[in-house]
Amino acid sequence: MTTVDPTTAHPVVFAYDGSELAKHAIEEAGRLLGPRASRALVLTVWRPFDVGFIPVGKLPFDAEQIVQVRQAAEETAAAGAELAQAAGFQAESLAIEGAPAWRVIADTADERDACLIVLGSHGRTGLAGALVGSVAGSVAAHSRRSVLVVHAGASR
Repeated sequence: MTTVDPTTAHPVVFAYDGSELAKHAIEEAGRLLGPRASRALVLTVWRPFDVGFIPVGKLPFDAEQIVQVRQAAEETAAAGAELAQAAGFQAESLAIEGAPAWRVIADTADERDACLIVLGSHGRTGLAGALVGSVAGSVAAHSRRSVLVVHAGASR
């Protein structure tokens, strides 16, 4: 079997919002990619007011305070990177302010020359999916990169 040099391999980009589904997506990617897992970038996309992620810190923060939101997003991305390391990746974290989230994810994957984008999806369809929107669906539809969408019911 050929080994991958993690210093030159194209990274896997994980879109990580701190949710249980995002955690599951990292674990599932580690399971599916197995020993091929190498470099990873764990990305948390954030914005003031409508934050866009579930903070890992226990302390409340004011969603209107950009510095506090940025710090919470960085902590969330770092927690995701720890999960990716536990799943077998050499992971780094990154928090980026921007909207829409799908575009930030796709653009970051392009900038980092990612081999794969991994994210979770609740699998909403019909009216619920149309009203809530789907970051996973938009990334899959608009990205030039391969996308692994892990659903809530995927094997554990």
